[in-house]
Amino acid sequence: MKKIIDMISKELADGFAGAGYDPSYGKVTLSNRPDLCEYQCNGAMAGAKTYKKAPFMIAEDVAGRIKDRPCFEEVSVVKPGFINLKLNKEYIADYLNKMGEDPALGLDPVENPKMILVDYGGPNVAKPLHVGHLRSAIIGESIKRIARKMGHKVLGDIHLGDWGYQMGLIITELKKRQPQLPYFQEDFQGEYPEEAPFTIGELEEIYPTASQKAKEDEAYREEALHATYLLQNGHRGYRAVWNHIMAVSVSDLKKNYEKLHVEFDLWKGESDAQAYIPDMIERLKAEGYAHEDQGALVIDVQEESDTKEVPPCMIQKSDGASLYGTTDLATLVQREEDYHPDQVIYLADKRQDLHFLQVFRAAKKTGIVPKETELVFLGFGTMNGKDGKPFKTREGGVMRLENLIAEINGEMMKKIMDNRTVEEEDARKTAETVGLAAIKYGDLSNQAAKDYIFDVDRFTSFEGNTGPYILYTIVRIKSILNKYREEGNALDSLTILPADSDCEKALMLETVKYNEVLEAASEELAPHKICAYIYDLANAFNRFYHETKILTEEQEEKKQSYLGLLKLVKEVLEACIDVLAFEAPERM
Repeated sequence: MKKIIDMISKELADGFAGAGYDPSYGKVTLSNRPDLCEYQCNGAMAGAKTYKKAPFMIAEDVAGRIKDRPCFEEVSVVKPGFINLKLNKEYIADYLNKMGEDPALGLDPVENPKMILVDYGGPNVAKPLHVGHLRSAIIGESIKRIARKMGHKVLGDIHLGDWGYQMGLIITELKKRQPQLPYFQEDFQGEYPEEAPFTIGELEEIYPTASQKAKEDEAYREEALHATYLLQNGHRGYRAVWNHIMAVSVSDLKKNYEKLHVEFDLWKGESDAQAYIPDMIERLKAEGYAHEDQGALVIDVQEESDTKEVPPCMIQKSDGASLYGTTDLATLVQREEDYHPDQVIYLADKRQDLHFLQVFRAAKKTGIVPKETELVFLGFGTMNGKDGKPFKTREGGVMRLENLIAEINGEMMKKIMDNRTVEEEDARKTAETVGLAAIKYGDLSNQAAKDYIFDVDRFTSFEGNTGPYILYTIVRIKSILNKYREEGNALDSLTILPADSDCEKALMLETVKYNEVLEAASEELAPHKICAYIYDLANAFNRFYHETKILTEEQEEKKQSYLGLLKLVKEVLEACIDVLAFEAPERM
């Protein structure tokens, strides 16, 4: 279905053209004075200079041509030349009924679907997920789901950190603790054990221990660096240990991401790109893109239009070691070979902006990706505590993600048990569902690039701009619809009638924005726009609910119209929270 704002803009464009003006001045926007009108057109002001005519006169010309169009209830001109518009109630009701008949709720898929790859900038293996991993997972999952909703083909790649110095540290510490293991016997020729010589808990203790030792002991650090070198050059025993690390870590990561309703299509890591590095570097040298600078191999990415210096992209250190830039470029080689993406979206801390600028320019300059491939860096801000500093535990350490989730769930459980007489097991499941919404909505309702305060008390509130408030609204609608159904009535084939109150019309006007908001969120990679929309929609519903007798309405036709509208509002809210990757319980 066409977006309602586009349909109104077409009417205005025809009005401008009919009055002898350029139709491009007919662009309509939401009113910035909702007390006066619902939509507005400011094109008369823009056209005044071109036509050497007062904007009020242009606006009057156009208004005279559109005031009788069936979509408008009222067309008025306000000085200096605003065209104010109110929509016809029958027109809105007709649009809503068509939305209700469409399984996609009026959302048209894009005409030219893209192959999109979302790189979640994943965690390092062998380390527990902490709050620093939250934003990339939550934002990345939503970006992926929104793009799929619009009809794009999308692959989400966790992009694990699985090939660096931390692997050498773990191998070194494990060798110190259990030197008798076959992985460390150079003359061992048999099959290595299938079971890992450590649990995830032990692995998570081994890494920080090794890291601390390496900082204090230069010989230990050298041994770990050498172990990394041997691993990356095919040492059979170390590769077997690495396989164990990967299996144990990935199994644990999957459980934790599952709790967040985050799913990856690809479980690739830095290690997958290693095979592509040698040929890539040889080509870049042979074709003159890479040159030596103080012993390192670099690609110049400075451009004439730059107002400040952009350092070269380093792809090999003087000792021959690779860097993050090397791996990122080699990963693009692999992605181009395997998937031919039209767009690659990277999620990472916004402070990595320069790194991605260098990598993107190097990839385009060297032909690693075609010129038309879109490389997008979506840098996000920091999640801070109430003190405005990065979120920490009470003891001052980095909080594990599972502990944060447990804290939120505990708070939700307490509120549910305090306010409701429900079974404890039911309350626990509901707390998990609502807790996840509290976390995700708390994050996604902020513009990604901005830092934000993670306030447990505010995020778990059932009032205000929060996830629990949105879910409570959906559950309230479900309850009304269930009561109607329990009375033996059917909920299909309910016709929505023109609004008979201001609050009903306001709810209808919010509902029709669904396809417009989803499209904008997709184009701008902006999940916060969906959060803002469902908050407005929930507010409009709750106002309608408090001002309207719904189930006690005596006119059956009017009652069915109310319920048809509620059913559509519920479906729109559920479609929106689905792309934000949380869901509503049946009861709260």
